[in-house]
Amino acid sequence: MRALVIEDDVELRTQVCERLRSEGFAVDETGEGEEGLFYAKEYPIDIAIIDLGLPGPTGLDIIAEVREAGLDYPILILTARSRWQDKVEGLEAGADDYVVKPFQPEELSARIQALVRRSRGWAQPRLESGDIVLDTSRQEVFVGEESIDLTAYEYRVLEYLMLHAGEVISKTALTEHIYEENAERDSNVIEVFVRRLRAKLDPDGTRKPIETLRGRGYRLARDDRPRPTADSAAP
Repeated sequence: MRALVIEDDVELRTQVCERLRSEGFAVDETGEGEEGLFYAKEYPIDIAIIDLGLPGPTGLDIIAEVREAGLDYPILILTARSRWQDKVEGLEAGADDYVVKPFQPEELSARIQALVRRSRGWAQPRLESGDIVLDTSRQEVFVGEESIDLTAYEYRVLEYLMLHAGEVISKTALTEHIYEENAERDSNVIEVFVRRLRAKLDPDGTRKPIETLRGRGYRLARDDRPRPTADSAAP
């Protein structure tokens, strides 16, 4: 998954980005409103974490423009402002949640993970497809009762496929969502990651969890069992 962090406090931005990277996110970052707006509108972002008080376009400006452009990825506000009116303005501009500074890193992580899951229709941290289970909160993968050891990039590929279970995901899309902007990319490496995942998740070739659609990409089977979504869970 790919996250954008727009925060002008260098120390705080570094802390947030390091935590996100430790949790498997590819991260783009900036402390400038103008650059942040460009990233927010042009990069393939899965979630944005945006400070309200930015030089140049403010956080509210960025959020409003992102939504006006028709981009619907989740946005989390970081704010040092305690006035409830500021929080309401951010939510009304199109943000999905907010965290007030100072905050606990664990709370920030939990809110980010929840927003990403719910944006794809998953209400719980356990993503399931057949007997494959991926726990986003612990970054653990199981097949049945067996724990599966994955590299960081194998985990990123599997997490993205599971969050988009049932959808056809191109190699280009996978590449864009697991690598940071300045990383050296090679979409052919995705084939290697998928081959390794198949070997680890389905060593005897009976499950065939990841389908290849020639010329189109990959698709992970969707779990047929019903699961609550953010909308259906709402009263």
